[in-house]
Amino acid sequence: MNYIELASQFAPELILTIGALAIMMIGLFLANSQKKVLGYLATIFLAVASLVIVCRGIYDIQMEGILADSLTIDPMSQFFKLTFLVVSLIVVIASIKEYDGHQNQDEYYTLILLGTIGMMVVASAIDIVTMFIGFELASLSTYALAGFNKKDSNSLEAAVKYFIVGALSSTLLLFGLSYIYGMSGGLTNISELAVFFNSNPTVLQSPMGVIALMLIVAGFGFKMALVPFHMWAPDTYQGAPTVISALLAAGSKKMAFVAAFRIFLVAMIAIKIDIAMVFMILAIITMTLGNVVALSQRSLKRMLAYSSVAQAGYISMVFVVMSPEALTGGILYVMSHAFMKTGAFIAVAALGYMLLKENSNAKDVDHLDNFAGLGKRSPFLAFSIMIFLFALAGIPPTAGFVSKFILFYSVLQGGFLLLVIFAILNSALSLYYYARVVKYMYVLPPSSDEKLKVPGAYALAILLAIIGVLAIGIVPEPFVNWAANAANVLGL
Repeated sequence: MNYIELASQFAPELILTIGALAIMMIGLFLANSQKKVLGYLATIFLAVASLVIVCRGIYDIQMEGILADSLTIDPMSQFFKLTFLVVSLIVVIASIKEYDGHQNQDEYYTLILLGTIGMMVVASAIDIVTMFIGFELASLSTYALAGFNKKDSNSLEAAVKYFIVGALSSTLLLFGLSYIYGMSGGLTNISELAVFFNSNPTVLQSPMGVIALMLIVAGFGFKMALVPFHMWAPDTYQGAPTVISALLAAGSKKMAFVAAFRIFLVAMIAIKIDIAMVFMILAIITMTLGNVVALSQRSLKRMLAYSSVAQAGYISMVFVVMSPEALTGGILYVMSHAFMKTGAFIAVAALGYMLLKENSNAKDVDHLDNFAGLGKRSPFLAFSIMIFLFALAGIPPTAGFVSKFILFYSVLQGGFLLLVIFAILNSALSLYYYARVVKYMYVLPPSSDEKLKVPGAYALAILLAIIGVLAIGIVPEPFVNWAANAANVLGL
């Protein structure tokens, strides 16, 4: 493969790289009042990269062994890359208004593009070293973004906690992967590791193998925010700028799932019974604790953070069942959750922006009381939030219902009735705190009769997320087929 062919295969990543460099350079010559154009530039680069993936094909493309067997381009990588790109696109569109006039917009948009490149590298990685490099590129960018509001102590606290826990999780993951590297005799390619461990299953059941598995599960547990490794998520999501919380919940965390799918369902499939037992416990406690703690939250951002923890528990059921149907449900859930969670956080960000415009001294703008009477003050925003929350609860006809139905039904088909019961009970529990927000918006009286007009950038970002949520829910077949095609890549 010559350089031109190589560049064409990684055109989306190259487009974002050029975009990041261009934004950084152009930003040097612009006054703060002119830097709004950088948001439009980032939007264009993300849109073009997404278009390249769609035009190239998302169903039947299959190229393995690129760059010394470190990267692949297959339906699964395409699925996740497009998900990351769309999430970043929605976040950037909303940020155009959020950071209008900010002096560091060039760094902000550059970091978002670099973080997206890191997520895309992880989606394509079939080598544990390349995968880890992708993780670090995405993580370093998002650490800085979490603390982007430098004058806000909550934002700085969120960034510090996120950095410390992120560094710890990377250390644990790297430590565990280094054990795998040593036990396999120096293998790093995931397919080669699968062949080796299938031929030598006892290696992973040795004391060193068990320690390696524990370290890798803990490393991924932190990155996926599974209980008891979830402690960082609520504080980080609440303290970080709200639009960045959307990127963390819908993009960065999903990056860990695509990597975990390749590690646990391919490289370590030889010990699938042990993995299934571990993840059954993690899935149950994660979905239960996430939903129970979310019940008592009065901050919408913190409630969404705990519900995100619970949703990670649902997706983790894939590692228990390990069937093509479960993986299809899990992959579809990732995309559905990306739209639902991005939209919900962006809507909360829009409300916060409008409340601060109304009263610059307003505090805790994401508090539940601020949503009282929102249906009268801003019908569009209230209706959008209701759509996202009902989708997260799994109400038809939304993406949440379709993806939960496929995932839960596949778990039932796999014979894990108890797990399905826990998942359904937790979904019912989540409906209570989602419906409580809807009650505040439509039943309680507003604190003011003055209308709130959603800025155009926020409205467009929210509209894109709604289209995604309803498209998957109303016309699910193409999305299900796409997810099934992506699941087939792993050959379960």
